[in-house]
Amino acid sequence: MKTYLDCFPCFVNQALRIGRMVTDDGAVIKQLIDEVGVMLKDIPLTSIPPETGEIIFKRVREISGIHDPLAEIKNHSTREVLEIYPRLKRMVLDSADPLLTAVRLAIAGNVIDFGIHDDYDIEKEIRETLVKEFYICDIFPLRRALDNAKNILFIGDNAGESVFDRLLIETMGKPTIYVVRAEPVLNDVTYVDAVAAGIGQVADITSSGSAAPGTILRSCSVKFRQLFKSADLVIAKGQGNYEGLSEEERPVFFLLKAKCPVIARDIGVETGAIVLKRSDV
Repeated sequence: MKTYLDCFPCFVNQALRIGRMVTDDGAVIKQLIDEVGVMLKDIPLTSIPPETGEIIFKRVREISGIHDPLAEIKNHSTREVLEIYPRLKRMVLDSADPLLTAVRLAIAGNVIDFGIHDDYDIEKEIRETLVKEFYICDIFPLRRALDNAKNILFIGDNAGESVFDRLLIETMGKPTIYVVRAEPVLNDVTYVDAVAAGIGQVADITSSGSAAPGTILRSCSVKFRQLFKSADLVIAKGQGNYEGLSEEERPVFFLLKAKCPVIARDIGVETGAIVLKRSDV
């Protein structure tokens, strides 16, 4: 997905919000905003939004002097979901359609996204997503792909949300490789975060080789690109992965809540829609 004009003020707002998360020094936050503002003039509309997100957060790391500035926030969200994990597991096991319920819960977890906002009510999100109508629901193509797949490449999105991913991986019951970011960026899931969520109990964990808050193949490792090409089934969580992979020429199943109006418009849904979409190839 390309960068739209509407993305530019969002980049500045993201810098402001993330800056406030890592420091209360107004001068430092102003410096970050100034640097992002100067950078924007060189960003072409043909770029992919996560490329800019990577640059912004790299500067956040440099200014804060902390390798993972949102580590405690990520740890908190993971602990929060792990506390309700047994109840989520029971919801899936007791449902008439375990796969669809696990998909719904995985999408509910997509609300844990500090690239868009820094407050959420996970219990409210679960209640609403379990009954909400999908705008796009390619569950039948997913079932067929799952029946035929010997392996799954599951591309994660955020920490905390990864606990919901674990539940979906367990429900699908196929050998799975779970993909994380190479370096901390926003509250995206890294290897350490995935292990804390229990992903290692249900899947092998590997890095995309990129620190972008989304999967952009040209910035990923050779190893990941080979996995992406050869996997029987690819599932990608969240908006950043949609931005990076929506135009790739292989089937990908995107699971997300369309929190951003630009992304919602690109997909063809309303803002706030829940989506299970197979890419058009």
